[in-house]
Amino acid sequence: MTTPAATPATGFEVHGARGPFNAAFFAVMGPYIEWNLRRRKRRVFADLPGTVVELGSGVGANLRYLPRGSTLVAIEPNTPMHPRLRAAADRHGVHLDLREHVAERTDLPDSSVDCVISSLVLCTVTDPAEVLAEVRRILRPGGTYRFVEHVAARAGTPTRALQRALRRPWAWTFEGCSCERDLAGALRAAGFARLDVEPYRLHTPFIPFNTQIAGIAHA
Repeated sequence: MTTPAATPATGFEVHGARGPFNAAFFAVMGPYIEWNLRRRKRRVFADLPGTVVELGSGVGANLRYLPRGSTLVAIEPNTPMHPRLRAAADRHGVHLDLREHVAERTDLPDSSVDCVISSLVLCTVTDPAEVLAEVRRILRPGGTYRFVEHVAARAGTPTRALQRALRRPWAWTFEGCSCERDLAGALRAAGFARLDVEPYRLHTPFIPFNTQIAGIAHA
C-alpha cells in the first residue's frame, strides 16, 4: 500500500497514485471541463495584466486567458502536474515562474501583485479562509482576485444529497476536493473591499461538481 509523503518545501501531501492520476485526468478531461466553464472564465479572466499569480495552476488550463508574453507565477505543489504545465506555457507563449508552494503560503511579499486567479482550487485547500487571507495579503490596494469555483448545492436539493453521499470517495479520488463548501460565504467573510459573485449551474455528468460560482473580489 502506498502511503502519502509530505513534500519538505511545501507540506503538500503527494500521494503515490493520486498525484499522477489527477495530472492525467485533467490533461484528458481538461477540454471538456473548459468547454463548460469557458463563458464564465472569459468574463472574469478578461483583460488580465502582464503578471498574474495563479493558485493551483494544474496542467495549465487557464494559460489561454493570459496575453502572449505575459508572466504567470504558478503556485502548484503537485509536482506530477509540472511537466504538462511547462509544456502548456511554452505553447501559449507565457513566461512561467513555477513555485512549489501551497496556496496558504505563497511566499510572495505583502502587497506585491495586481491580480490573483484560481479555478477549481478552493475546494481542495485545507482552509479556504486562510487562502483568502493570503490572497488579500499579497494583493496591492485595488488589485483583484478572480475565481471560478464549485460549491455546495442548496440544502435540501437532490444535488446536495448526492454531494453528501459521495463526499468521501470524491475527496479521496481528487486529493481532498470537497463538494460541500460555502465558498461564497467564505469570500464575503474575507474582508474584500468589493465582491461580485455569480452563482450558476453546469449540466455535466459530474453532478456534485455542477453548482458553481464565478466572480471578482477587489482588494
